[in-house]
Amino acid sequence: MKREKIFFIIVDIILMGALILLDQFTKLLAVKHLMGKPSIPIIPGILELEYLENRGAAFGLLQNQKVLFLLIGTVFLIVVLYYLCRLSTDRRYRLVRFFMCLIAAGAAGNMIDRFRQEYVVDFIYVSCIDFPIFNVADMYVTVSAAAMILLLLFVYREDELSLKKGDREDELSLEKGDREDEQSLKKGDRDA
Repeated sequence: MKREKIFFIIVDIILMGALILLDQFTKLLAVKHLMGKPSIPIIPGILELEYLENRGAAFGLLQNQKVLFLLIGTVFLIVVLYYLCRLSTDRRYRLVRFFMCLIAAGAAGNMIDRFRQEYVVDFIYVSCIDFPIFNVADMYVTVSAAAMILLLLFVYREDELSLKKGDREDELSLEKGDREDEQSLKKGDRDA
């Protein structure tokens, strides 16, 4: 493995670790200051801090399925880490790396809760639209998933994010061949 690739993987792991620590710290604060207490309005009628123990998935679905969540989360983290190891270190892909780290940190943050205490601590409540209560890890996943969709729609072609190294190299050689053909045609037009 190249030195540059190893450097990026180390940076990815440090970033994920810092994000997980931030998530766990905010949950610790929520337990300490919100558990068993009434909600605290941050922006009255819009945003509140309210303690909730979520034993399900997003929006309270699939209650009490700890083993299923841990299994899915573990597989998901392995896939993300594999993808990060295979992803190009080229500057063009740094946003993808960042958002993949956010998604992984969010998944890991909630997995830690499920493993330690059978539930995830949620505490951010958007009361003006009665949105389900969520946490920092949920924000990591939601924001980065939305950003990845936008990147896939407007920045990258599907094949640019392919893990198949041979496919990408074939395409680059085809593009190079197309450019050479265009140059030959232009030269031929000038000669005629």
